[in-house]
Amino acid sequence: MTLHGDASLRCHHCGYSEPAPERCPACGSPELARIGAGTQKLERELAALGTPAPAPSGPGNPWQSPPLPVPDGTTLDAIEAVFRSWSVNSEPVGHLDAYVDDSFWRFLHTWSLVRDAGGPALELGSNPYFTTHLLDTYTGLDLTLANYYGQTGTFAETVSFLPEPGADRVEIKRAGETFNVEQDEFPYQDGRFSVVLFCEMLEHLLMDPLATLGQIHRVLEPGGTLVLTTPNVARIDNVMALVHGTNMYDPYSGHGPYGRHNREYTRHELHRLLEFAGFDVEQSFTADGHAYHPERWPRRAGVEPLIEYRKEDLGHYLFVKARAVRPAHPGLPSFLYRSYPDQIVDF
Repeated sequence: MTLHGDASLRCHHCGYSEPAPERCPACGSPELARIGAGTQKLERELAALGTPAPAPSGPGNPWQSPPLPVPDGTTLDAIEAVFRSWSVNSEPVGHLDAYVDDSFWRFLHTWSLVRDAGGPALELGSNPYFTTHLLDTYTGLDLTLANYYGQTGTFAETVSFLPEPGADRVEIKRAGETFNVEQDEFPYQDGRFSVVLFCEMLEHLLMDPLATLGQIHRVLEPGGTLVLTTPNVARIDNVMALVHGTNMYDPYSGHGPYGRHNREYTRHELHRLLEFAGFDVEQSFTADGHAYHPERWPRRAGVEPLIEYRKEDLGHYLFVKARAVRPAHPGLPSFLYRSYPDQIVDF
């Protein structure tokens, strides 16, 4: 669950939302409307602990998100305007604005990893189709879409938007398969895709991410590309939350066990997991989905010098581009699994 703008807390996976306050419960600041990453829960915990006195002004922000990529022939403002006109299945325009507030930069960084790619591609977890739109419009990929809504089968949804101010609304049909990515065999033949996008799903898995990566490997052609994005458990806001005595874990979800983040990763862990699963990482970085606001952390001046050495690993999201180059290692790696006595291997 993540704070999106001043409208609601909204889950990346299932879309569940609840109202968010207009001001910080701890200090009354309207900045709460823009600071993201589970902040409503965090600020409540800060308030319960008592708000510490602000620290003296300290060093500059140790984390700077990478420059934003922009497709040729458009602008950031133009893409954002399209997304703010978005409607899925006739929901009111603006219903997803809070999601755009939180994740707009993430959509662009994801697109950039395959900006020059072409051929058949599978996008897992495509709803609400913002990244789908960028892939359709600004790459040569031929997309197959998949979602998981709790029931195996198919889906058909309608997206509408304004391609530019004053234009007529455009409607696009989005359809594909639904299945459980860690329990079901993917309904595609071996080697069908040159690219698979597995974005903002890994953190929701309950039991066996290697099963999912095994299916992705199977449906990729030899040497095919995996694009994986997932929240970075070592992001700067989580570091600051723990230093300030607050919890960084997701709350329980009324949408069941898949409705929350069950396991987040560091960049190093993600590299190890992909290597075990038969992938070679070609590119990886961390980046934010929206502007980071360090000024809300009272003790930031004392913490920032301690984490400056790992400033490349502090972004909200992990972004990885990898190639399927060899069979997966047998067994289950000891750094990620336990209580499988006959399958655990040191790795």
